[in-house]
Amino acid sequence: MRRLDEEGLLRRVAKADRAAFEEFYRRTSPWLAARLRRRCADEQIVGEVLQETYLVVWRAAGSFAGSAAGGSAVGWLWTVAARRLVDAFRSEGRHQTNLRAAAAVDTADADTPSAEETLLESTLSGDVGDALATLAPELREVLRALVLDGLSVREASTLLGIPEGTVKTRARRARLAMRKAMS
Repeated sequence: MRRLDEEGLLRRVAKADRAAFEEFYRRTSPWLAARLRRRCADEQIVGEVLQETYLVVWRAAGSFAGSAAGGSAVGWLWTVAARRLVDAFRSEGRHQTNLRAAAAVDTADADTPSAEETLLESTLSGDVGDALATLAPELREVLRALVLDGLSVREASTLLGIPEGTVKTRARRARLAMRKAMS
């Protein structure tokens, strides 16, 4: 197989080219696993998310619109993985809620932070963590996508399901609020 970029590999995967899928996996899985580990410390969840992500890649590579839509293959891959990770956190949260209910623990507190929030708080500490904690959830979400995940504005827009202009506005508001909180 001649040297294709990731977008070219995805086009071939969409045509059920197993060798292209294997090459895409070989190139992207170490990067994706490392990125997922930055968001989740549970290796079992990371492994499940990786598996589900590449299953989606195999089944839905044809839905990747490519650079014509302003996206990159790796950005699309991260969007798929991030959604799977959020689903896993939600599922884990339901599982934990069921365990607590079974143990007769009061689960009425709706303000319990998600696994993602807990991980983020443990990763960021000191002034930055304190400043981040003061942000509204929608501002933290945008900062997470742009700064921690390294997504472009367009990719963050797709991932979060909000317009690009809203991503830019929230990012600016978040930066200003962080700067004020840390001064």
